[in-house]
Amino acid sequence: MGELILVRHGETQWSRALRHTGRTDLPLTAAGETAARGLASLLASRPIIAFSSPAQRAMRTAELAGVTVAFAEPDLWEWDYGGYEGLTTAQISEDRPGWYLWRDGVIPGDAEHPGESITDVSARADAVLSRVRPRLADGDVALFSHGHLLRILTARWLELAPESGRLFRLDTGTISALGTEHDQPVISSWNVPPA
Repeated sequence: MGELILVRHGETQWSRALRHTGRTDLPLTAAGETAARGLASLLASRPIIAFSSPAQRAMRTAELAGVTVAFAEPDLWEWDYGGYEGLTTAQISEDRPGWYLWRDGVIPGDAEHPGESITDVSARADAVLSRVRPRLADGDVALFSHGHLLRILTARWLELAPESGRLFRLDTGTISALGTEHDQPVISSWNVPPA
């Protein structure tokens, strides 16, 4: 059985500024492009089939890492942060002291950013897992996506509640791997930076 390779996209201006970036489609920064190129050596030795969020930051990361995306997967979009799109945790906490995404969720936004609950994001992660698991019988599968979505997907891989995604810090431009040991789901590697 192959491993599920998780690739968080490279840095964007908003990720560098710690702004919640759900559906806003931002390009990579120069540093993000450099990190994405650095991932190529980590992926080159692995024959993989790749899925990517349709966001340009994820697709461009795959391209610069030398990976051909076989499937643009809408369920790999980042959490829709609704009315918190583009804001930092500090800004949100000015109106909601002690706010914590994993516990308190988001508020509705405009038509382009209606917002999602953690349950909604988890359902999308579960859908992705149901589609990629059969492909692992033939080798590795790579998912190019976003921080919170991949953290929730990891929790679901490990058969944990989606809120457990809070336990898995995931930096931009990194690779992680999920696999099995004795037929049980495990994390094989986590948050590996570019070479």
